[in-house]
Amino acid sequence: MALEIPASHKDLVDRPIVVTLATLMPDGAPQANPVWFDYDGEYIRINTARGRQKDENMLERPYVTILSVDPENPYRYLEIRGKIVESTEEGAVDHIESLSRRYTGEPYYTAEKPQGNQVRVMFKIEPTRVLTR
Repeated sequence: MALEIPASHKDLVDRPIVVTLATLMPDGAPQANPVWFDYDGEYIRINTARGRQKDENMLERPYVTILSVDPENPYRYLEIRGKIVESTEEGAVDHIESLSRRYTGEPYYTAEKPQGNQVRVMFKIEPTRVLTR
């Protein structure tokens, strides 16, 4: 059963806010990256290219934290701790296109901006703990 995002902080997953994704390096040290995301009502979904450090970290150590800070009030935030329950290349290009439109209003892949030989991967994160302030 999916954890509920409190109504008081639901806007922090509904709005296109660049969130911080924290993963664990091989030596146990944290690594943090700004990422685009969406929430389908059950899972937080993020997208990256195969071979990036966060891709490798999430595949090897599937526990992550997402931190969404209110752009108008930096003391109001939503922290979602969770576990990677799926990583897939299937649908990942459509997902990054959807995220790009959500965040920029523009397509991700264009003739002027081809993204090289990236292989995209989408990760689904199941929330295991939700903290608010």
